[in-house]
Amino acid sequence: MVVTTGIFFVVPLFFPNAAGAFWPFEKIQAQTDGASSTFLHDSRLSLLEPAQNFDPRPSTAGEVLALSGDQALLPGGGPEAIPVDTQKTGSSGKIEVYVVKDGDSLSAIAAKHNVTTNTILWANNIKDPKLVKTGTELVILPVSGVRHTVAKGDTIAGLGKKYGAKIEDIIAFNGIVQGALTAGETIVVPGGQLPKAKTQTAVKAVKSGGGLSTIQATTSTGTATSGYFENPVPGSIVTQKIHGWNGVDLGASSGTPVYAAAAGTVIVSRGSGWNGGYGNYVVIKHGNGTQTLYSHLSAVTASVGDTVAKGQRIGAVGKTGSATGFHLHFEVRGATNPFSGCTLLKACVPN
Repeated sequence: MVVTTGIFFVVPLFFPNAAGAFWPFEKIQAQTDGASSTFLHDSRLSLLEPAQNFDPRPSTAGEVLALSGDQALLPGGGPEAIPVDTQKTGSSGKIEVYVVKDGDSLSAIAAKHNVTTNTILWANNIKDPKLVKTGTELVILPVSGVRHTVAKGDTIAGLGKKYGAKIEDIIAFNGIVQGALTAGETIVVPGGQLPKAKTQTAVKAVKSGGGLSTIQATTSTGTATSGYFENPVPGSIVTQKIHGWNGVDLGASSGTPVYAAAAGTVIVSRGSGWNGGYGNYVVIKHGNGTQTLYSHLSAVTASVGDTVAKGQRIGAVGKTGSATGFHLHFEVRGATNPFSGCTLLKACVPN
């Protein structure tokens, strides 16, 4: 048997003093609900401090906060912090003033403010949209509707009936308490519409008469009569060039006035019926032996036998008879149509 004797070595371990160099911590007593507890802290390190920035989205510094009625904040961003359009007008609940800029159109201004074009016209007492030009100051209501100045004796029920609006909408939008209205104050009637003006009874009834047989069968025979005819629908555009019986189509909005292209006598006036596809139409015989025809009218204001002056109103643009879209079908019998050389889809001065 072989006995192996193991030799053991004892390695002394040296522990540092309590304040040894590599032991950086010190015991500190902290008070916790009246009882002492010990925690370790390196006196060379500063304690963490809470963030002092009160803005939860500091990256949006300088952004103007949107208010609703000066009372409540509107959200500053959508899902995934997508910024919302805080510059959009018409959402503050207040009546605003907008100055028309170059290139503005009434429809574009209305769309920008989320209202109808009629709302803008009504709020500014504008009867003709052409009056809206660069530099014009427009009152913009916060919603589509009507602006009303309260008069003595006005009631909410009465305003609702007058403008065809809901009583509860008027109360809610204007913050009216207990139905009280103050004379002289301005309120907005949401969804309201101005009552249609009552048409006055015509001084004389329009006499109809005449027919296709009284119209010259010739198309463009005869010489051109430069300067003799004027545009029966000023500002209209040519939507179809020569077709049919030497006629052109002049596009314009419904109800646009139609005027006599030259002085003469009305020989046909039809205010109803199909009339061979012409619908409502008027024919005028002129002193130079020519005739002009105005068809698809929405209304006829000239009677058979009337002597009309150049530029006198005889009807209004419509689409009666065989017509697609609002326009005036204008024919010239016995001479060249003065619009024959005009460019399609352009306004044109007749030759």
